[in-house]
Amino acid sequence: MIFSAILLSLIEGITEFLPVSSTGHLILLGDILHFEGPPGKAFEIIIQLGAILAICCLYHRKLTGIAKGVVKRNPADIRFATGVLVAFLPAMVIGAASHEFIKRELFNPVTVSIALIVGGIAILLIERFKPAPRIHTLDSFSLPLCLKIGFLQCLALIPGTSRSGATIMGSLLLGVERKAATEFSFFLAIPTMFAATVFDLYKNWHDLNAGSLLLIAMGFGIAFITALVVVRVLIAYITHHGFAPFAWYRIVLGSAMLLYLWH
Repeated sequence: MIFSAILLSLIEGITEFLPVSSTGHLILLGDILHFEGPPGKAFEIIIQLGAILAICCLYHRKLTGIAKGVVKRNPADIRFATGVLVAFLPAMVIGAASHEFIKRELFNPVTVSIALIVGGIAILLIERFKPAPRIHTLDSFSLPLCLKIGFLQCLALIPGTSRSGATIMGSLLLGVERKAATEFSFFLAIPTMFAATVFDLYKNWHDLNAGSLLLIAMGFGIAFITALVVVRVLIAYITHHGFAPFAWYRIVLGSAMLLYLWH
């Protein structure tokens, strides 16, 4: 169980902010490893908090500056904070309304595998046919643009789609420059993932027990450190390269998993 917990924590930290679906990876890997602890789904929920903390640490100056600006009623900071909240609202409302159905009907390896393949093809098409970028900085995001990105993020309610993939690729289609799209996806992840984690913890609180806290703490730490490294590398990479490698990875993984399930 310790090996499985370490592996799942590493996968969470590596994939959370890549356009490859961390949830999909955890579902696939959990199915292969027959991982049912510790305890239940609570472990997978809590290690996501480690990834959220990594983003908060990496962008602590920006977040602190925005918070101070909002208190001081700085128009630019208020506009950015409002934009993130506006982008978060669709997922909050639609996610809460469809949570039980999605968990019951879509959280399975077949759905994930198909979503990985479809998402990979979509990334390749978007990279090829996306419009020339018109928006190059986070300060240029309008509220209507943020709302559109928020609705696009709702596609990620289907496990295997990828929250970061939906928001980044959607932003590119809406004329956002690659780095700005990726960074906005990171900021949008904070309220989105935090809210989803709190909601899931509330639903799974009865699964937590003192005996599993050490393993959970270990998974939390591993996910945090891994995400910290991956986000730094991703920002440097996407500044000069595209997302095609992630698309092909999704297609290969989804196809391989379908073959595995078929046999």
